Amino acid sequence: MAKIVTHKTASKKETILQKATELFRQRGFNATSMRHLAGAVGVEAASLYNHIESKQGLLKEICFGVAQAFTQQIEAVESGTGSQAQKVEAIIRFHISMMLHRFEETYVSNRDWKHLKEPHLTNFLQQRRDYEKHFAAIVEKGIEQNEFGKMHPHIAVLTILSAVRGIEFWQKNKRGISTNDMENDLVQILINGLAFKQPE
Repeated sequence: MAKIVTHKTASKKETILQKATELFRQRGFNATSMRHLAGAVGVEAASLYNHIESKQGLLKEICFGVAQAFTQQIEAVESGTGSQAQKVEAIIRFHISMMLHRFEETYVSNRDWKHLKEPHLTNFLQQRRDYEKHFAAIVEKGIEQNEFGKMHPHIAVLTILSAVRGIEFWQKNKRGISTNDMENDLVQILINGLAFKQPE
């Protein structure tokens, strides 16, 4: 019987989850079958159920793993010191880091969450709403403290989140732009805008 080939310290379940994430990103959740996944890890499809609950269970782990990472980070930012602008920058940089270093998980979470089944779908959406509320509260406090201009906090948050998701296009072609330049330029644009400022 074929065995699942793991990498170094990864367990068989972790290996399956990694391969599932890759396939969901490449093919989409619905178009990925257990047979596709079994082929990717080198076993028969029936053998997968010795290690995982279901394809749906894998999607749940991916989505909630990403959601937990974002929740923990924004809670740390909220309880930390620094200006509201510094907090927003820290949040933006974390989003960029996730898109760079945990791209496939984040991509799948952004695209395939709609395939979650209840009660997990409602739970996941509530976590996303809560995250956006916490983010908007930081922006709103920055507006009150005159760190930011007058704007609707929720629109600001949605604009930032949408812009960071644009890294998906950079991931596909790179275009000779370094990760460092891409991160710093995106932070500059989102925090300070495109307006040229004369040096003081």
